[in-house]
Amino acid sequence: MSDDDSNQDYDTGAEAGSALHALTHEDLSIYSVEDLTERLSYLGAETERTRAALEKKKSGRSAADSLFSFKGN
Repeated sequence: MSDDDSNQDYDTGAEAGSALHALTHEDLSIYSVEDLTERLSYLGAETERTRAALEKKKSGRSAADSLFSFKGN
C-alpha cells in the first residue's frame, strides 16, 4: 500500500468534524505497530458493541411490528 492509499478519502457519510469522520480520516502513518495493534483491538470491541446495539434495535422493531401488525384480519 502506498502513502497515497493511507490518506484516501473514504465516504462514511459522516459530517466533517464528527468523531466518525475524524476516525476514518486520521493519518495512521504516525503510529507504531504496537499502537496500530491496540487500535485494532479497540475497534474490534467497538464493532462488537455496535453489532449488539443493532441487533437489540432490530429485535425491538420486530417485536413492535408484530404487535402492531394487523395482517390476517
